[in-house]
Amino acid sequence: MNDLYDIALKNMNNSFEILEGHLDAPVKVKFNNGYVYRYKSQDIYAAILLKLARTITGLHAIHILNEAGLLQEQAAIQRILDELSEDVLFLCNSIIFNDRTEKHDEFLSAFFQDEFDEGRSALESKQKRPMVLRKHIHSYINKDIGQGDAARGKEASRTLSKGYSGYIHAAAPHVMELYYGSPPRFHLAGSAHSSPLYQDHVDDMLNYFYRGILSFAFAAKAFGDESLFKAFLDYSKAFARESGRENHLIP
Repeated sequence: MNDLYDIALKNMNNSFEILEGHLDAPVKVKFNNGYVYRYKSQDIYAAILLKLARTITGLHAIHILNEAGLLQEQAAIQRILDELSEDVLFLCNSIIFNDRTEKHDEFLSAFFQDEFDEGRSALESKQKRPMVLRKHIHSYINKDIGQGDAARGKEASRTLSKGYSGYIHAAAPHVMELYYGSPPRFHLAGSAHSSPLYQDHVDDMLNYFYRGILSFAFAAKAFGDESLFKAFLDYSKAFARESGRENHLIP
């Protein structure tokens, strides 16, 4: 399976560079006592690209963490990947279906906002990021699946989000997954390959790579790159077949 993931990451990285070529390069801007890089055109395409950048690094991270047996940390990053895939779909669908809403404008305004006011320290800054609520993003991306399935889609999104949030916030039931063995003890240094839940986390990882591939397909479509869209759509099917778990993957 490692070869499958390595190829997927290589394909996503190559696709990222193609999509990156559609945009002007970031520019260096003065900020406080130094410089930072920013996209001059802070538009929806730059936002999609930046979300894809974190998708790739997130997939690298869960692969490394899984191999190290750091399952709690893998699951926490997967919670981030959940939001990244939702954000990409939220942004891409507004372009693909010509359906941009006020929520998209609010999302982009918050997304590109710097964390701190220029010239102020972290404590002095009054900057507050007005994030679009996750429930509004879920509502948008699930609204057109049709046949009365929208409500089920929203509930599935909510359940998935809630389940993995326990790893982010270190909820007691999730932390207790570190306690197992004979005699039982807390396993705190990784190498949790003997955990009764290890295979579940291996299986979960496959889903996240699959969803990452689909995110790149949606992005290519939104960028108007039909050849890249078709290539990634075909690749998503090939990836599913080669995984041997085609019928178990969840978009």
